[in-house]
Amino acid sequence: MAGPDYSWLPANLQPDEANPAWMNKGDNAWQLTAATMVGLQSVPGLVILYGSIVKKKWAVNSAFMALYAFAAVLVCWVGWGYQMSFGHTFVPFLGKIDDALDQHVLLKQAFGYKFPNATMVYFQFVFAAITLILIAGALLGRMNFIAWMLFVPLWLTFSYTIGAFSIWCPNGWLAKMGLIDYSGGFVIHLSSGVAGFTAAYWVGPRTTRDRERFPPNNILLMLAGAGILWMGWTGFNGGDPYMASIDASLAVLNTHICAATSLLTWLLLDILFFGKPSVIGATQGMITGLVCITPAAGVVQGWAAIIMGLLSGSIPWFTMMVLHKKIWLLKQVDDTMAVFHTHAVAGTLGGLCTGFFANPKLSRLFYLVDTWQHYIGLAYGFNSGQTRAGFKQMGIQILGVVFIIGLNVITTSLICLLIRLIVPLRMSEEELAGGDEAVHGEEAYALWGDGEKFEKSVHNSVYGVDDPAVERKGKSEV
Repeated sequence: MAGPDYSWLPANLQPDEANPAWMNKGDNAWQLTAATMVGLQSVPGLVILYGSIVKKKWAVNSAFMALYAFAAVLVCWVGWGYQMSFGHTFVPFLGKIDDALDQHVLLKQAFGYKFPNATMVYFQFVFAAITLILIAGALLGRMNFIAWMLFVPLWLTFSYTIGAFSIWCPNGWLAKMGLIDYSGGFVIHLSSGVAGFTAAYWVGPRTTRDRERFPPNNILLMLAGAGILWMGWTGFNGGDPYMASIDASLAVLNTHICAATSLLTWLLLDILFFGKPSVIGATQGMITGLVCITPAAGVVQGWAAIIMGLLSGSIPWFTMMVLHKKIWLLKQVDDTMAVFHTHAVAGTLGGLCTGFFANPKLSRLFYLVDTWQHYIGLAYGFNSGQTRAGFKQMGIQILGVVFIIGLNVITTSLICLLIRLIVPLRMSEEELAGGDEAVHGEEAYALWGDGEKFEKSVHNSVYGVDDPAVERKGKSEV
């Protein structure tokens, strides 16, 4: 039987072997663009942010932890991670182990969307990578780098894949129940916040001196990294309808509304209670806003995004600035970048707000299914007389929070205990005292003190170590 006749289409739209009829060039282009924007959030975004927000002695180590994770996750992702997260069902919370490297897989249509599997693998990779990089934020300034090299593939394999399959894969048990996680409030942010806090407990704290004084080495660069992170969230949330749709547009706008509102709320609280507008505080408020809106981005109204911004700028501020100093466990665990507050607390808040504010019509635009009995926020359940459906959705969201917390506490603890049998989780005292130069033999800045050149590093160029035959000039000649 002859196939459909496409001769009436313009030449640039007619399908061929490289552009099959099921593929939409616009959707594929947007999906690749969105994925690259998310990738830029990590490299260079979080590389810059981590490298500049920490004490100078840890700038290289902190940035390198992020860069390593990005590379390691990609190799693991195409090797087995993608199929375990989105492949054929092995158990209700995990897919079968397989690779994603063969053209017979990569060039086929991704689920029911209008782009190939290769695009989906790339898009989901950058989300997996940023999750590990966010975990690193809780461990900066003391984790043994070799231990981190082991932690990344182990956590991706035994924790991330379970959460992603359960919530995002159509065959996952929470996905079938109707959990709403638009773009990763559960899978990425709640997971990274809980896993980072748990890993920080097992790794142990920074040195007393570093905990007492840990000033950023470059606030302007920190803002540059934060800016890349913020703008990159356009792809983070805008890419998750998997098409260049009106819902993608709404998700992007809501993302920035919530982030801006949250930043301003945090800023005002800092001014009211501490008397000074803090740049670091504003950055934290920006992050909590972005995290909070992530599970809800395209299924809530703009006014709900503002309310969520007010909540994400105040509740995590309260847990970080007030409760953190009063609760024993929070004081004992050294969470360097406050990932628990900015991601676990804000992610939980976003997940619950999604269960309350999810609009049935917007949910239908996102899921492309009849949502009269599913994906109805509690507020709209009350309004439409579907109270039972609203409470059911809220219950599913709460179940998702409990599942992700339990999963990450258990798997992260087991992974850390396993690694501890092989190598120390924490750096040696000598490395903790020396920082980057002791750990990597490299320093972040060529100038220090009163402008004298730093000459201790053996790596003074990109070409490697100094030539021993070349006599190094003394300080008197500088």
